[in-house]
Amino acid sequence: MPITFSLSKTAPTTVDAVAIGVCSDRMDTVHSWGPQTKSFLNSVGFAGRLGQVAAMVGVPVSEGSAGPDGQHGADEPAPTSLFVGLGPEGQLGATQFRRASGALARAASNHKTVAVQLLDAGGDPAKRGQYAQAVAEGVVLGAYQFTNYKSDAKSSKLEHIIVIGGGGNRVVAALNMGLRIADAVVFARDLVNTPGGDLTPRALAEAAVEIAEREGLQISVLDEVDIAEAGLGGLLGVNRGSQQPPRCIELCWAPPGANGSLALVGKGITFDSGGLSLKTAAGMMTMKGDMGGAAAILGAMSVVAEVAPRTKVTAYIPCTDNMTGGDAMRVGDVLRIRNGKTVEVLNTDAEGRLILADGLSLASEASPDAIIDVATLTGASIIALGSKVTAIMGTHVGWIDQITAAADRTGEHIWNLPLVEDYRLELESDVADLKNIGKPGGPGAILAALFLREFVADEIPWAHLDIAGPAWSDSDDLEIVKGGTGWGVRLLIETARTFKRPSRRL
Repeated sequence: MPITFSLSKTAPTTVDAVAIGVCSDRMDTVHSWGPQTKSFLNSVGFAGRLGQVAAMVGVPVSEGSAGPDGQHGADEPAPTSLFVGLGPEGQLGATQFRRASGALARAASNHKTVAVQLLDAGGDPAKRGQYAQAVAEGVVLGAYQFTNYKSDAKSSKLEHIIVIGGGGNRVVAALNMGLRIADAVVFARDLVNTPGGDLTPRALAEAAVEIAEREGLQISVLDEVDIAEAGLGGLLGVNRGSQQPPRCIELCWAPPGANGSLALVGKGITFDSGGLSLKTAAGMMTMKGDMGGAAAILGAMSVVAEVAPRTKVTAYIPCTDNMTGGDAMRVGDVLRIRNGKTVEVLNTDAEGRLILADGLSLASEASPDAIIDVATLTGASIIALGSKVTAIMGTHVGWIDQITAAADRTGEHIWNLPLVEDYRLELESDVADLKNIGKPGGPGAILAALFLREFVADEIPWAHLDIAGPAWSDSDDLEIVKGGTGWGVRLLIETARTFKRPSRRL
């Protein structure tokens, strides 16, 4: 059941629980409620650290009169008090509210209605709307469960959040926006978590059509015949080993009087076996999520009409799985990409860049003001930056800075890696314009980006996001839930919302 939100100046007496935000350097606030509260929090080691949650049942009225249950009479059962750690008061911002709210949602999973007293804990009062949006996002994301294939799912009981405090319509609008954006991330998570046998390229395209019809977007879906006629040789090559026909999706938000144009290109590998360069069994275990880039872009497009940027936003998503059928792409095959360049395939498990090459070529032909591609592309990026940071590389410093600033606002970590020209020589081929891999053990993430650059028009500012690490989580972590994370949805939305046309590259 979807979680709903409302705003109230005080906590109703009928709620199941009251959540109280506590900063780690303001523990005196809750200790002042009385010895029982202080003793309890000390006994469970609650220190207000970000994401800590302590549940206390039945605070006596004599102690709670200054606390969360002060409106209850002597004979009324007090709601559960959920003390939520926010970290140091001086560091409070949207990210801290989002993350703490994610932890709260899991701790409150056995309660239907929770009053949330977080917004008055601190931070910049002028940013109350941003904080309210972050609370809504965090609650929905933290409560997320993927139960589509569970025969006896134990779902969260959480149904309604009452946010306590002022702010009026501004805060209500922020809560609604946070809910909408969180739903977009949830949509992306569902796509990533769906098995590749069910989320085929056709199914992914059908999901895009549903988005377009619901949100009033323009859409075009190329089938296998259209793809061949369009000369998308990278996509056709990767698809040769599959019994599932490929698709190429173009989805567009085009507001009247748009002040710029942004292209998004997403990797839509719905399952990656590695092809004839076969992965290990362990290496395939999370490869239903190899379309995390496509999922992030579709998630962003699912809410773009609600956010309503003044920028035209067009998504290009080539879709196929990478399998080992009888006519699978062979090592040594040469593919001709949409822009005419030829590629010698020396590793069929470096397939994502081949379909992105076609997507970037299509995007470049439309001559947008800037391009972002998003892909779970290389294990090398995980080695370099771990599982919580995305690598960003590109051709335009100002464009990279613009995306980085958006990521800072959404709490999604990215780090700029250099496009080292000297490494480009590793992509030289003896038989084609270039090859799809460099030397074994080389700078794989950078080489992949250098490869992709070959298919972007020289004058268009371009950035590449390698989300191989953050697109999937092996464990719960506050607002992050084990499995597909939906990483990048919020970043893409924020980038579109605040888009400024970068200067053309020289």
